[in-house]
Amino acid sequence: MAEEGSERSNGGLGSMDSMESRWVYQDEEGSDTGYGSPGGGESPHRDSDDDDDNVEQRLIRTGPRIDSFDVEALEVPGAQRNDFEDSTMGWRLMLTIQTLGVVFGDVGISPLYTFSVMFSKAPANGNNDVLGALSLVLYTLILISLIKYVFIVLWANDHGEGGTFALYSLICRHAKVSLLPNQLPSDARISSFRLKVPSPELERSLKIKERLEASLTLKKLLLMLVLAGTSMVIADGVVTPAMSVISAVGGLKIGISGIKQDHVVMISVAFLIILFSVQRYGTSKVGLVVGPALFIWFCSLGGIGIYNLFKYDTSVLRAFNPIHIYYYFKRNSTKAWYSLGGCLLCATGSEAMFADLCYFSVRSVQLTYMFLVLPCLLLGYLGQAAYLMENHADTTQAFFSSVPTGAFWPVFFIANVAALIASRAMTTATFSCIKQSTALGCFPRLKIIHTSRKFMGHIYIPVMNWFLLALTLILVCNISSIYEIGNAYGIAELGVMMMTTILVTLVMLLIWQINIFIVLSFAILFLGLELTFFSSVLWSMGDGSWIILVFAIIIFLIMYIWNYGSKLKYETEVRRKMSMDLLRELGPNLGTVRAPGIGLLYNELAKGVPAIFGHFLTTLPAVHSMIIFVCIKYVPLSVVPQSERFLFRRVCPRSYHIFRCVARYGYKDVRKENHQTFEQLLIESLEKFIRREAQERSLESDGDDDSYSSEETSSSRLLIAPNGSVYSLGVPLLAEFNNTNEFISEASTSEEVKLESSSDLSSIDVEQSLEKELSFIHKAKESGVVYLLGHGDIRARKNSWFIKKLVINYFYAFLRKNCRRGTANLSVPHSQLIQVGMTYMV
Repeated sequence: MAEEGSERSNGGLGSMDSMESRWVYQDEEGSDTGYGSPGGGESPHRDSDDDDDNVEQRLIRTGPRIDSFDVEALEVPGAQRNDFEDSTMGWRLMLTIQTLGVVFGDVGISPLYTFSVMFSKAPANGNNDVLGALSLVLYTLILISLIKYVFIVLWANDHGEGGTFALYSLICRHAKVSLLPNQLPSDARISSFRLKVPSPELERSLKIKERLEASLTLKKLLLMLVLAGTSMVIADGVVTPAMSVISAVGGLKIGISGIKQDHVVMISVAFLIILFSVQRYGTSKVGLVVGPALFIWFCSLGGIGIYNLFKYDTSVLRAFNPIHIYYYFKRNSTKAWYSLGGCLLCATGSEAMFADLCYFSVRSVQLTYMFLVLPCLLLGYLGQAAYLMENHADTTQAFFSSVPTGAFWPVFFIANVAALIASRAMTTATFSCIKQSTALGCFPRLKIIHTSRKFMGHIYIPVMNWFLLALTLILVCNISSIYEIGNAYGIAELGVMMMTTILVTLVMLLIWQINIFIVLSFAILFLGLELTFFSSVLWSMGDGSWIILVFAIIIFLIMYIWNYGSKLKYETEVRRKMSMDLLRELGPNLGTVRAPGIGLLYNELAKGVPAIFGHFLTTLPAVHSMIIFVCIKYVPLSVVPQSERFLFRRVCPRSYHIFRCVARYGYKDVRKENHQTFEQLLIESLEKFIRREAQERSLESDGDDDSYSSEETSSSRLLIAPNGSVYSLGVPLLAEFNNTNEFISEASTSEEVKLESSSDLSSIDVEQSLEKELSFIHKAKESGVVYLLGHGDIRARKNSWFIKKLVINYFYAFLRKNCRRGTANLSVPHSQLIQVGMTYMV
């Protein structure tokens, strides 16, 4: 809670960027060193493992802070550059084509089935019904797709990343609402965080923040909303290909009289198998190939609409008057309410625009939608309605019936291509959501293949791809009617839409801090609309569309059980961590032989000595001369700059040669480095940490030689280090190492150096000590690096509830056994691997 107090005290700051002045807590002794960069200024808090929580602290103002672990700190950029900045006109044109092929396929093929599903539930009894249904479609498209998503929701992205988990990450960065207790104060000082601190004037934002942070129930509710929205996105990835392909292939019934529904299903199955087979070739490659095809589709849609308008009836333009919606409900009442489920299909794919945002820029999506996609869609619906004004009976295949005879086969061909493209939109969105949820600890680890070297968001998940294909084929073979699939489509789409509305409302209140009336208008208007639509599709759920709801519930349970088990496991490891007093009693040799080399002990703890280390000490006759506890940690941020990847601190006195390293990654980051590259980066960062530490001790020793009055040597005397951090000249920064000598035994290795107390070190002694320690690191690295992996499993206690035993001992254990192993994720060679297992009773 110290960080929160710091933010409140600095209420005048609108944002907390890496290059600004900041307020930090300083111990009464004058030391603000802690868990941080080589400069010691990374963290204004003491993320210490010792019992120093009661140290009295006070606020001080520092100079500009640089969140970097490089010596060349001033060269670190303040934030990540967008992949789409400084692009040429040709590149932007290519980006627009790719955007069409990836983002807008789903919403682009909605004219194939929207009117057919609507009029299957509420048959048109006259021109006024056609006009009312058209008005309902137009305003649904304008309100939900254009105003809600294009104008509002797209701006709620997390550094260009969209989807429900991106919203959750954004909220977690501004309030401590994550249930996984591995947050560090230093995480909020990554330069690309761009954290906006609520000012004291906005009491509403502070109250919401405090309420969220104080209530465990609200945290769980928020997580459940996010998991529900994500499960609906994955369900959408199943039903979208089924609906798109069947509706497109169904046009054969108009072109060839002998075609039956069974033939349509067989052809659709073949198309779907081909579709999911080419998914592995990547978004940019496929998007560039199919983008021109979708451009032709939109142009055809607009052209056919204009043709039908002038051929049949231009009076349908009156549908832009919303009064026709009122008359439509007044005439049909219950049937009109049933038709809402079909009407929503015109806005399907709106969520894909947000979920697929990681592939393209916000501006490219907005401009493409407003100036190409939306006009063509409106013309397409107007043209179909104009045709239906004179042909009320042709509602079964409204789109293909309205196509001019001479253009039928070309349009049929391009419609099928567009349908296959549309099927990819939600599949790529599903991959993106799964990657985000995996990084934030809410989905079992799966193999993720990055298909683009230029864009980090272009991914392919083989297991999920074939899983979606299997479920889609089951859905197509069991529910072959587009009316039933359309209702399932509405359930999945509305589920994620409502969750997005709730999360964006919270973002407006907590982060954007805009006028309360605007927030209430947004929530009431769109949540009210979506609840009305949802009530319609739920009423028709008995026709078989309930299958998709069951599937979404299963995905939700998988995600929730994984998060619950991971949280229990982490909390247990925190409680069972080794005490620092025990390590000090063991001495520098840790009660065993220190063999030459570096041991990288991987664990999930961001603070403290993991219990698995004690298991290593009791199991193995020797440990390495240098031990580094490595924690691979995902922060609620899309990208962490490479220069801020590693956090270091000493765990024990210097003679122990034990460090902790937290390797921080964003959920959009790609871990492309192999184990040799990772080792090199880690050792280089450790050397820079040690050099900066020696530089600070040298500055302290220089200060001790000066003569000052007793008042000047008090804790009020401050030193601003080169990186902007502030230290006291009265108390050594490395005071915890004063008693180092009493822990050094005669059995220590020859490279270990007995140091005098920090207050007596001269600059020459510091330099010699630095060179000896760096030499020790080089010799240890030459001896080899060994990876020590601890597998911590959890089992429910015998006296636990039956449900807890079922969830932990069977469901979570099954997921953990079948998820991707840690050795595969870390790319660790088996010849350098030692594994030890532990079981915790929870």
